[in-house]
Amino acid sequence: MADHRVLAGAHVVLPTGTVENGRVIIDGRRIAGSAPADALVLDLTGHWLVPGFVDMHNHGGGGASFTSGTVDEVLQGVHTHRLHGTTTTAASFVTGDMDFLVQRAGLLSELAEQGEIAGLHFEGPFISPCRKGAHDETLLRDPDPAEVRKLIDAGRGQARMVTLATELPGGLDSVRLLAEHGVIAAIGHTDATYEQTVAAIDAGATVATHLYNAMPALGHRAPGPIAALLEDERITVELINDGTHLHPAALELAFHHAGPERVAFITDAMDAAGFGDGTYALGTLAVEVRDGVARLVEGGSIAGSTLTLDRAFKRAATVDLLPVEAIVQAVSANPARLLGVYDRVGSLEPGKDADLVVLDRNFDLAGVMRKGEWIVTPTAARAEATTGV
Repeated sequence: MADHRVLAGAHVVLPTGTVENGRVIIDGRRIAGSAPADALVLDLTGHWLVPGFVDMHNHGGGGASFTSGTVDEVLQGVHTHRLHGTTTTAASFVTGDMDFLVQRAGLLSELAEQGEIAGLHFEGPFISPCRKGAHDETLLRDPDPAEVRKLIDAGRGQARMVTLATELPGGLDSVRLLAEHGVIAAIGHTDATYEQTVAAIDAGATVATHLYNAMPALGHRAPGPIAALLEDERITVELINDGTHLHPAALELAFHHAGPERVAFITDAMDAAGFGDGTYALGTLAVEVRDGVARLVEGGSIAGSTLTLDRAFKRAATVDLLPVEAIVQAVSANPARLLGVYDRVGSLEPGKDADLVVLDRNFDLAGVMRKGEWIVTPTAARAEATTGV
């Protein structure tokens, strides 16, 4: 029998569509195409079986910060999100002193090399003071390509994305540098005009950092960056679907114009995700979390989120009424492609890692598997498994 298991009876969401009464075969750490007759069978009738979630923009969770936590604390934050279905996480840093960011990049690149995180995202310091959000204005700077290169080098091949206000001096040259090195140039925390945003896309930018947030609003005479980012097929737009950052109509607008193949759900989570209300630090700034909403103590700006991707998935299915297949693209396949890991994760195809999420009929999380091991064990799996396929 080796280590074959069959997850059977669920609505299985594949790249080609949903298979009713489908099955996924697990062979050790990977998804297999076939199973022996005596493989263990787990009946998941009435459930949804979807790929493990992939979060390309996440600052922490479980009380731990990816920007400032120890290695053990970072792993604690990663595990917190795994408990909520995110089997692949990129570690995002908020703005900091350059020397500090270089040091953090070197430290966390080791976790990326070990497969614990899926690379590094620098959200700052190269952002606009006009749209700084929850970033320390005293540490912001123009995107000097030499300094951008310094961060890339510090990541030892694990830098995946840098968010830039591309209208600032050095912005377009920095976008070109990132594109040349295979690092995502993301437009965000920007005060750019429509025309300036188009120029950044032409220079090689491919992602919109949390679309709508920390950028000028859409205007009928001055459409600003939102229109440029939505209309261009080269751009994937990040969306924080927590009910606080976006009105449902804004999310619907993004899906209508970009289509499910160009949307990536993110958490933009900070320490309080999966941990609770209280006072936290986001970089150098104090944050108060009340009723699950994080805001700066000084000024009241939204300071990231306490979102987990299982909640984003359920909201998309039950409030926004999006097709499950479109949600899976946004929460798994699209971010996996952008992070360069779609060959291993992001879909339930033979040969890929056995990373998957079980959802019940109400889209509540019922199970999480990563590399063939249950992190959250479905109730059905706790009962004695039957045999025979």
